[in-house]
Amino acid sequence: MIQKIILQILMAPFSLLYGIGVAIHQFLYRNKLLKSVTFDLPIIAIGNLTVGGTGKTPHTEYLIRMLKDYLNVGTLSRGYKRKSKGFLLVEPRMNASIAGDEPLQFKRKHPDIMVAVAESRVLAIPQMLMEQSSLEAIILDDAYQHRAIVPGLNILLTEFDQPFTRDYLLPAGRLREWRSGYTRADIIIVSKTPTTLSSEKKQQMVDEIAPLPNQDVFFSYYKYGYPYYLFNPTQRIKLDQGLDVILICAIAKTDYLMQYLQVNVGFVGVKSYEDHHFFSELEMTNLKESFEKLESERKIIVTTEKDAVRLEMHRPFLLKHRLPIFVLPVEVDFLFDEKEAFNDRVKNFLLTFKV
Repeated sequence: MIQKIILQILMAPFSLLYGIGVAIHQFLYRNKLLKSVTFDLPIIAIGNLTVGGTGKTPHTEYLIRMLKDYLNVGTLSRGYKRKSKGFLLVEPRMNASIAGDEPLQFKRKHPDIMVAVAESRVLAIPQMLMEQSSLEAIILDDAYQHRAIVPGLNILLTEFDQPFTRDYLLPAGRLREWRSGYTRADIIIVSKTPTTLSSEKKQQMVDEIAPLPNQDVFFSYYKYGYPYYLFNPTQRIKLDQGLDVILICAIAKTDYLMQYLQVNVGFVGVKSYEDHHFFSELEMTNLKESFEKLESERKIIVTTEKDAVRLEMHRPFLLKHRLPIFVLPVEVDFLFDEKEAFNDRVKNFLLTFKV
C-alpha cells in the first residue's frame, strides 16, 4: 500500500501533464473547435473512464441480446490489437488477429447482427449503412472518449471495487480523463457489484458518484454459467470443490473472476497476461507443462470467452496435446430488481429518438 502511494506521488507530475492534454482535447470539442458528428439513427455508446476492467464486453452483449429481436442492431468497435487495417465487417470464420477478440466474440455469439471494426468510427458508420441500409441502431463499444461522434445514449461503466471517484489520471492511476468526465453520461452502471450489497451501501455509492438530475445509476453483477469445452460447446462441466483449475487469461482485471473460482473449485493456479494479449507458442508449451504438473485426479484449464477466441488460434497444439480448455460464459444482470428500469431507459431512448 505504501509503495503504491509513493508511486502515485512520483507519477503525479506526469499525470498532471497528461490531464492538461486531455483538458485541451475536451475544451476543443466543448467549444466546437473540433466538430462532433451526429447521425440520423440511434447510437448507444458504452465505455468507461478507466483503461479497462469494468466489463464493457458483457454489458455490450447484454444490449445486443436485449435489442436484436426487436431492432436491426449492429456493433462498431476499434478492434484493438487487430493486425488488419481500415473498415472491416467481421465474419465468424475470421480469427482474432484479423477481427479483434471482442468483435469476433460478438459475431460468433450473435451471427445475425452486423459487427464492424474501424479506426475511424465517423467514417465507419456511413459504410455500415451502405452495407446494410436497414440498420436501425448501432452500439459503439469502448467509445466514451470518442468525442468525434455524438451518441444519443451514453452509458458509463465504473467498477464497484475501484470506482472512478477513487481513481487518478494515468500514469498515477487508471483514469483516461478527469473524473468530471462522468457528467457526459446518461446512464452510470456500477459493475461487478457483490450480490450481497445492502441498500445502505448502495446509497453510499450513489452519494459518492453524485449523479446529475438527468443521470440514472444502476448496479450490475456477473452471472457465470457452466464452462464448455473450447472445441465442442455442447460439452459442459460443473465446477465443484473436487476440481482443480488452471486459469489462463489476458483481461484487464482478474479479481472478480478469481473470487468466483476460489469459492467454486478446489485449487486455482493462474497464468495471467496483459489485456488482449496474443498467446505465443512458448506460452502454450508452458501451459501444457503447468497442467501436467498439477497433481490432481480431476483437473481442467479454464479461460474467459474473450480469451477463448485468441486461444483458438493454437487449435492444432491444444488438440494434439489434449488440453481440456473450458470456457467460462458470463452474463450481466442487475441488482435491486432494476433490470426492467434499465431496459426501459434504453427502450425509451429508442422510442423517443428524433433525427
